[in-house]
Amino acid sequence: MAEEVYKLTREGYEKLKKERDELKKKLMGEIAERIKEARELGDLSENSEYEEAKNEQGKIDSRIKEIEYILDHAEVIENNGNSDNSKVDLGKRVKIKDYRLNQDQEFILVTAQEANLSEKKISVDSPIGRAILGRKKGDIIKIKTAKGDYKKIEIKDIF
Repeated sequence: MAEEVYKLTREGYEKLKKERDELKKKLMGEIAERIKEARELGDLSENSEYEEAKNEQGKIDSRIKEIEYILDHAEVIENNGNSDNSKVDLGKRVKIKDYRLNQDQEFILVTAQEANLSEKKISVDSPIGRAILGRKKGDIIKIKTAKGDYKKIEIKDIF
């Protein structure tokens, strides 16, 4: 059975490493101290502080393991400006014209793990992401929306 590969941009890879490191510090520092203090209170069977700290410890530990698995199975996609900008691909910045809104929009195409609309990063698994992946500058695409109607966009630039 083939192992799963997580495609990440360099920025996304570094962001996950930072999150892992911060969680490890929290786990070994703050949570460990809370557990120690709760143990000192006595009977653990009726100690809600202890139970809460142990639950948080479990959640953080699970997230650390998840991040480490992703990092261990990651393929970093480099977009260093020298790459082929003739087609839309993961890690590319794309400028589109939305004809329904009559405006241009710019975003970076990323994996689902990195998607963040406030940072203008959309997932390749989103309707727009799926529709433009592999397309070229000048292509006009119709995308079916959640409402069932269609949205027309044009790829203005890829960089």
